Amino acid sequence: MAYSQTEMAGPDGGRGIPRELSRSEIDEFLRGQRIARLGCHAGGAAYVVPLIYAYDDGAVVTVTTEGRKTAMLRENPQVCVEVDEYDADGKGSWRSVIAHGKCEELKGDAIDSALALLRERFARTAGRSGEPRDLGPHVVVLRITLDEISGRTVQR
Repeated sequence: MAYSQTEMAGPDGGRGIPRELSRSEIDEFLRGQRIARLGCHAGGAAYVVPLIYAYDDGAVVTVTTEGRKTAMLRENPQVCVEVDEYDADGKGSWRSVIAHGKCEELKGDAIDSALALLRERFARTAGRSGEPRDLGPHVVVLRITLDEISGRTVQR
């Protein structure tokens, strides 16, 4: 069945008016999502990659492996993080948060607290036990402190 643009867009023509998210709305949104896109830039090249993350206290933590992303982050730790959600209600609504910040590779005790946050976050959403697992070789734990952050939403 074919739909006209008016039918697909809804009664307001689909032009829902974007509004800025408050900081508390941004924090709630980031705590509820699982996948972010990390943008990094080094050596004249840009690279964007999805990552599974946990968010708390103005920072994103994630676990990754050695590779292009970690090499670029070591050269230039300034990053952009984007998280979005589209059409959660089936009407074309969306939310998006974009943040700039600095990435750091965690060491020692800082790794344990980051991994605990990830375990707690994903045990809660996936019904897992949250038991620690050994980190394999070439595993890197990152924290991205978000310095500039903004979010927008359209509710239709």
